[in-house]
Amino acid sequence: MPFANINGVRIHYHVKGSGVPVIFVHPPLLTGRSFTYQQVQLSFDYKVIIFDIRGHGESGPSKTPITYPLIAEDIKQLLDYLNVDQAYICGYSTGGSIALEAMLTYPDRFRGGILVSAMSEISDAVNRSRIWLASQLAKFKTSKLLTAAICWGNADMPQTYKNLYTSSIKGNSLNVHQYYRYCNFYNCTDRLHEIKSPVLLLYGEKDRSFSKYGHILHKYLPNSSLYFIRGVKHQIPTKKADAMNEYIHGWISRLENGKEDDDRLFHHPFPAAEKTDPGEELPHS
Repeated sequence: MPFANINGVRIHYHVKGSGVPVIFVHPPLLTGRSFTYQQVQLSFDYKVIIFDIRGHGESGPSKTPITYPLIAEDIKQLLDYLNVDQAYICGYSTGGSIALEAMLTYPDRFRGGILVSAMSEISDAVNRSRIWLASQLAKFKTSKLLTAAICWGNADMPQTYKNLYTSSIKGNSLNVHQYYRYCNFYNCTDRLHEIKSPVLLLYGEKDRSFSKYGHILHKYLPNSSLYFIRGVKHQIPTKKADAMNEYIHGWISRLENGKEDDDRLFHHPFPAAEKTDPGEELPHS
């Protein structure tokens, strides 16, 4: 992966494929390696951009504390550096909150958003406690234990674990702590109505603690589609990559070809859920 000096920090990134650009945003501690399956499969049809957030993986540490507006600015400047006028932005877990912040701050730069196991706020005690604990483990230099646990939870096989761990362990513990800490304070739910571009929402059928946030996003985003993927909890990019990639491919194809209601473009073995109005119970895929 090459490097670019972005917003005062050396950012590690990689571009693969050609066509409509899609940039991926990872959660705390992990890196762009979280999207290896997306990079490989989607690059046949799209320009896939992955990068390590400042202070994570191979990217340089950040002297400025990590915030979502700061990372959104990094993304905008990275797109400028790559001469990309507009892209789809895909955020996984808390990376989805950064994707929302980027769409709110730079609406003209994004054709749409893809939010995977994502949220506009953290309002339940269980997840707030988990994020607080992770931030403290990072802060007090227990990064190897935390990294091993997070990477193992996201791995679908031993080689995936090795790849995730090798890249993630290189991150700056203070910046990882700052990213986790900011998660618990961020809330853009009351601004979701400002996002006019289309948004695809993907959640694991077994991810009970996050399904609430999918419904919140679907209710308040003016133009969103919500789908649940069978047989997976939170870690969709690695553990249900084929289904995720087929949803993304079908959804972008519909938008780019002006066929917003043509569900035939979803051709993976998990049929797409029908569109529903906000507030209705959503069928699983």
